[in-house]
Amino acid sequence: MSAPLIFGWHDWLSLFGHYLMLSLMSVGGAISTSSEMQRYLVADKHWLSQSQFNESIALAQAAPGPNVLFVALMGWHIGMNTGSMAAALAGVAITMCGILIPSTMLTYTAAQWGHRNRELRVVRAFKQGMAPVVVALLLSTSWILGSAHGERADWPLWLLSLASGVVLWRTRVHLLWVLALGAVAGWLQLV
Repeated sequence: MSAPLIFGWHDWLSLFGHYLMLSLMSVGGAISTSSEMQRYLVADKHWLSQSQFNESIALAQAAPGPNVLFVALMGWHIGMNTGSMAAALAGVAITMCGILIPSTMLTYTAAQWGHRNRELRVVRAFKQGMAPVVVALLLSTSWILGSAHGERADWPLWLLSLASGVVLWRTRVHLLWVLALGAVAGWLQLV
């Protein structure tokens, strides 16, 4: 980011409202809405650069703990882009509260109701029907992250991603081994 962002209260309120909405869409975790976050924060508002967006997700995924931390990192980057440490802390609080409050309340209420009514046909059908939605949201996220540098003709990277997915899906190979092999392939500049 070149010039510091000028953020008014309406911008903070807009950011909070957007994350409240994303929270209710985040079936499968906050990561499933990252494609919408990228559209809003990078493409529409220009509050984050594409590299800041990608770094937030990559760092949070690599760090131990819940993967929702990428939301806090995005809030941090937005605040730091205004040039203020206080704004960075506000960005963390606003994005995290926005993404956590609605989904937490909804999940708690729905889980209690679902547990009490777990034998009903509608509850079982809902659980089965949500699986394709989660898969589609995760695929859209992988498409956004995979094409971040703009070259879809980077076939070795796409081939490695596809092969990794198939290996993880069809075998009992641990994810860390696949990640390690991908890191070695990148280090050797094969992808």
